[in-house]
Amino acid sequence: MNMSFPAIDMLFLGHAALAVSLSFLIGLEFHNYLRGEGGGLGFGTLRTLTLLGATGFLFSALDPSELLFGLGFVIVALWLGIYYRHRLQEGHSSLIEPLVALSVYMFGLLSQLAPPWFTAGYAVFIIFLLNAKPLIRSFADTVSGQEIATVAKFVIMAGIVLPLLPDRQIADFVPVTFRQTWFAVVAVSGISYLGYVLQTYVFRTRGVLAVGLLGGLYSSTATTVALSNRARLSGSALTSPALILASAMMYLRLFTLAGVVAPASLRQLALPFVTAALSSVLAALLMARVKRPAAPAPEVPKDRHPLEFQTALLFAALFVLFATATGYVAAHYSESGLRFMAFAIGFTEIDPFVLSVLSGHFAISMHDAVDAVVIAAASNNLLKAGLAFGLARNRTVLPACAWLTLLAVASFIYVSL
Repeated sequence: MNMSFPAIDMLFLGHAALAVSLSFLIGLEFHNYLRGEGGGLGFGTLRTLTLLGATGFLFSALDPSELLFGLGFVIVALWLGIYYRHRLQEGHSSLIEPLVALSVYMFGLLSQLAPPWFTAGYAVFIIFLLNAKPLIRSFADTVSGQEIATVAKFVIMAGIVLPLLPDRQIADFVPVTFRQTWFAVVAVSGISYLGYVLQTYVFRTRGVLAVGLLGGLYSSTATTVALSNRARLSGSALTSPALILASAMMYLRLFTLAGVVAPASLRQLALPFVTAALSSVLAALLMARVKRPAAPAPEVPKDRHPLEFQTALLFAALFVLFATATGYVAAHYSESGLRFMAFAIGFTEIDPFVLSVLSGHFAISMHDAVDAVVIAAASNNLLKAGLAFGLARNRTVLPACAWLTLLAVASFIYVSL
């Protein structure tokens, strides 16, 4: 006699397993968290949270309208409210236990409606917040109110000002739009601010090599000046590797910016920029292995905060100026004029030029635009080599000067091929 069995719904089982396993994992971490706090386990951790996740999943699966799930959420919230009131009477005011419990209950719904990667990522986020409490407290104590206001400025720049700007050309002779101009400001400010935060709050105690690495993300020219001035006072064998690392980060920063404003340029920029960055990192590491003397790390000057309003306006003005000049040169002097202008601008601030030449609508091909970017980066290396030699005035920076000059010559040869 043939017997038939109902088909197993593997998708349903997968959703159930996801909700229960993530709830169990958070329960484990929350158990360790409460043990570390020394205040007891409260309402329970491992079994309680696992059952909450499983209950949320069952309520969501049994009623497609989600009314049962919503009713369960209200009941759990009321129960947690009563529990929290009781804890307040005992002198415990932390909301972390009720919030974690409600979040775990939501896994029942998330596991069925959201993509698995989102549900898993949400669980990892909760675990991170529980596990990283000392680090988060230390960071919160370190960050000043002024820095929080600075982040608010960036939110205004990116979330309010940028969407409100019209996407039309500024003028007939300016081949970029209002929105392109401010988007370039937001992109550069965001990357520069990341470097600023890393070197100010995350890597406050750092060596010379870390200064070059993080400073290059913020400003390779400013980092070169700081390292060279320090080398004049107390030379170190690590000065040259740090200078080279700063320029390596310049290439990575420009490559990232190019991907933001002109993704089509990445394919052509990859060979010269990635090669220059990786070879510079390798050269710096090889130089650093020769001698490892202890040396105090110089401070990278931060006289221009990357999110200051004046800095943003200056960058926007330079972006429009370089875009206008590039359009004029491209229309009247073709490829040779553009290359000469790129070489000259390399001795100034190259970020606005790189973004303007890649994002503007000029009478030039992407190949010519990429060549101009490579030339500007090369002449900027010559500027930093000259600054290092002139400011340090000792032999510790000679290997970096030689390497930066070699990079510049190699770039010029690459463009001429």
